[in-house]
Amino acid sequence: MEWAPVPLTNSPDERSGAHRARATTPATAAWATFGVFAAAGMLLSSWVSRIPSVREALHVDPAQLGLVLLSASVGAVLALPTAGPIVGRLGPALTVRLAATLACAGMAVVSLATTGPIALLAAGLFLIGGGIGIWDVAMNLEGAAVERELGRSIMPRFHAGYSVGTVAGALVGAGVEAAGVSPRVHLLAVAVVLAVLVPLMTRYYLPVPARSLAELHTSPDSPRKSRSAWRERRTVLIGLFVLTVAFTEGSANDWLAVATVSGYHQSASFGSLMFGDFVAAMTVGRFASTRLLDRFGRVPVLRVGCVVAATGVACVVLGPSLAFVVVGAALWGFGASAGFPVGISAAADDPARGHARVGTVASIAYTAFLAGPPLVGFLGNHFGVRHALAVTGVIALVGLMLAGRTAPEELERRSAEPVTAPPVAGHPAG
Repeated sequence: MEWAPVPLTNSPDERSGAHRARATTPATAAWATFGVFAAAGMLLSSWVSRIPSVREALHVDPAQLGLVLLSASVGAVLALPTAGPIVGRLGPALTVRLAATLACAGMAVVSLATTGPIALLAAGLFLIGGGIGIWDVAMNLEGAAVERELGRSIMPRFHAGYSVGTVAGALVGAGVEAAGVSPRVHLLAVAVVLAVLVPLMTRYYLPVPARSLAELHTSPDSPRKSRSAWRERRTVLIGLFVLTVAFTEGSANDWLAVATVSGYHQSASFGSLMFGDFVAAMTVGRFASTRLLDRFGRVPVLRVGCVVAATGVACVVLGPSLAFVVVGAALWGFGASAGFPVGISAAADDPARGHARVGTVASIAYTAFLAGPPLVGFLGNHFGVRHALAVTGVIALVGLMLAGRTAPEELERRSAEPVTAPPVAGHPAG
């Protein structure tokens, strides 16, 4: 993976205080952005990899577990409407630092509550959700800025960084599970390490022109612009598309390991490995999708991805053997890989409106994490978690119908304009 080392032209007096002493190129910022995405993935997957063990320690059924997981989604959904304005005021780097600190503090609380009480566990997950929600918007806006500087489609690679972190977290989780390390020790260590690493990486983000920050501080139109994004049809429909892929991805994050353990009667470590299978395929898909996007465009790639993801879900739910689960988890991850990053890129097509639109799309998308855990948990109580995941395949097919809204904004605007016939020789146009 290479980033073109194109130097920035911002003069030293245009750089924010965090960057004045450092010459940052888009290539350097790209690696920093990749690392921050990876850190977010590792934070979440470290928790996800220990869910089966924590569930066993707490003696909760699927519906109760779904309600506990819901607290993280509530934290994210409540925090997301503030993310765009916060990034506008503080810039992506400082926003990521603050949000990561909040999320790591939440992980420390979760580590203390892995054997109860449930209320403390829910509180820790609420903090993680709030921190990750703001962190997510800020790092995606940085990714969109780097993408524009480099002049090519690389947002999926940043999300591949998230998947790399997720794979690493899942593998470490499976390893410490097999070694008998308690969730308390494991999750606390992750919180401490990431609380140190993330602020260091954000020091290499793109310089933010001081005048841009000043305009965002003083412009009376900025809050109104943030609100108006909710009235843009294209932005809302992109948000609904990203909601479907977020549900498709999130249901695997929350329930694939549990479904493997309870539905196929496997060990918790095997469940963690199946989750690793899913995220490994998602990582490969995100690296591969950059070339596919450049060759075929957003809409065809996303439509095929939705079909592949739905096929993978069907293999996991209906498969007669573990071989089907292994293949299905990989198809599920590969098919779902491009949806979220490409949806964010579509929302950020216009740099002047990016922070408002990305915040709106993320707010819509995160309702999937709000509704998903309790929905699958409720169905799991009646049909088993494995069969409850069938709803994910249906949601993926809804995404198939919405994928067309991610077409680049200028193409969508052009296609909506009336076509005027060219003038015939000897006759005036019109």
